Amino acid sequence: MRDMQNPLTPEVLADPVALTRALVDIESVSLNEKAITDCVEEVLRGVPHLRTYRHSNTVMARTELGRPQRVVLAGHLDTVPLNGNFPSTMRGDLMYGCGTSDMKSGVAFALHLAVTLADPRYDVTYFFYEAEEIESRYNGLTLVSQSHPEWLQADFAVLLEPTYGIVEAGCQGTMRAIVTTRGERAHAARSWHGVNAIHGAGEVLRRLGAYEARRVTIEGCDYREGLNATGIHGGVAGNVIPDLCEIEINYRYAPDRDPAGAEAHLREVFAGFDLRVTDAAAGAAPGLDSPAAQEFLAAVGAAPIGKLGWTDVARFAAMGIPALNFGPGDPNLAHHKDEHVELTKIRDGAATLHRWLAPA
Repeated sequence: MRDMQNPLTPEVLADPVALTRALVDIESVSLNEKAITDCVEEVLRGVPHLRTYRHSNTVMARTELGRPQRVVLAGHLDTVPLNGNFPSTMRGDLMYGCGTSDMKSGVAFALHLAVTLADPRYDVTYFFYEAEEIESRYNGLTLVSQSHPEWLQADFAVLLEPTYGIVEAGCQGTMRAIVTTRGERAHAARSWHGVNAIHGAGEVLRRLGAYEARRVTIEGCDYREGLNATGIHGGVAGNVIPDLCEIEINYRYAPDRDPAGAEAHLREVFAGFDLRVTDAAAGAAPGLDSPAAQEFLAAVGAAPIGKLGWTDVARFAAMGIPALNFGPGDPNLAHHKDEHVELTKIRDGAATLHRWLAPA
């Protein structure tokens, strides 16, 4: 029994723009995706050319046409928390609202094609998954890889992340670490009896300020690395010289490095200081040489660029499945209060995917 009447009607499903707005108007902040998942599942189970399965709040539907290759179209159903930007609004050629760019307009591509394209040139697996915007342990693709890894098997994948209608290939790796400086407590009136750990952080910040980010070109795609402090914590009381200071570090690295290489680089940069890695995720190489990728690039008709950021293409790359990012939203607007998407980008992107998947 559904908790709401399904707004994803046949008329809405036939129009990627209307479908985007209908999806945006179903609130689905991370860990609250049940309502939108129910609606998507109900639609897919009514499509005769698809076999549909569900795990938690992730839905997978697939064609079984006996094609020699299988491709994946994947998009996450969750959004970041609302920020006075729900429900959607329209202003000329722009649709505003939480998730318009990241990434319900991309999800609309996949759901529209799943319903309307019964005879694609590849077998297609459609993934609509939960909890991409929060910790990995909740991520729908992570959960599926643990419980139903066979669902993920394919020759090529497209993540419908916001890319403003061009292909963003691969993705950066990401690493978080804490650099610690230590001192000795003392009374602030007699500070010479102690060692101020916060003052000791100055050298860490100096190294960060002088750091020159590496630029790497892989398969014609440029990746610019970034190393930054994202937080600093220290202090005991207003009259105490602190004996501990922690600087939070975020490192975005090119996909020619693995996490071990990234950690080695951080230890080199911060030699002489205690460094503890708290989180790491490998990046993904561009993966442009597969036949399906080449045909997809031809359908897009524009040169790819490197993805600056981490996306779930890395999960597919770890399984040996080349994957690209492609979607209508502007990645610079993701998570913003005024997040929006251009209607022409939705229409053009849907036409591109149809051109790629439709039989010749």
